[in-house]
Amino acid sequence: MRQGISTDPDVREVNVQVGGVALGGSLGVPSGARGLVIFAHGSGSSRFSPRNRAVARVLRAYGLATLLFDLLGEAEEAQDAGTGELRFDIPFLARRLAAVTDWVRVQPELSQLRMGYFGSSTGAAAALVAAALHPDLIHAVVSRGGRPDLAGPVLQRVQAPTLLLVGGQDAGVLELNESALARLEGLKGIQIIPGATHLFEEPGALELVARLAAEWFRRFLGGAEMEARA
Repeated sequence: MRQGISTDPDVREVNVQVGGVALGGSLGVPSGARGLVIFAHGSGSSRFSPRNRAVARVLRAYGLATLLFDLLGEAEEAQDAGTGELRFDIPFLARRLAAVTDWVRVQPELSQLRMGYFGSSTGAAAALVAAALHPDLIHAVVSRGGRPDLAGPVLQRVQAPTLLLVGGQDAGVLELNESALARLEGLKGIQIIPGATHLFEEPGALELVARLAAEWFRRFLGGAEMEARA
């Protein structure tokens, strides 16, 4: 679901090459950034998700770089529009996210940044599986209204500190997140946003999500350990 080019002055469009597929990306790197958050959007969405872009703006205000990208190329998007088979293929999406992580590693301006994942809906499951694939590279994961349960048995292999953000009125998803939390074995947390539904459309809900995510990422991507190295 492509909606247009970013108008944020601190964001530029990039072309992420993964195998033979070109993925559109929106990259923002504030001055002095020490960490990079890679976004994995939910089913039927894209890098132009207004909610993810709102969160990304807050992360950049906290001094974190952000990369939002399309999980599917244009031909794949056209295929998926008819079948819906790729948007729910968690192993495929996780491999795609891991491949984008490998792309980041070879970009000179990004290669020294500590990386984390921000996943929404099905993208949260893909982020957790990809984090298990890259335990040495991914230092934090945040899920917004996600389906971490779809990561299945891989949850027990996730080493990155993981924060689950769920709306208090998102009853079915809240139960699935609480179940997934119990299966995560590393450093973990859950924050329930009072009164919020699945899309966090209530006044102040998304702003709270963004602040909590920014604090989690700052803690693990640009915290005391990084200060000691400076």
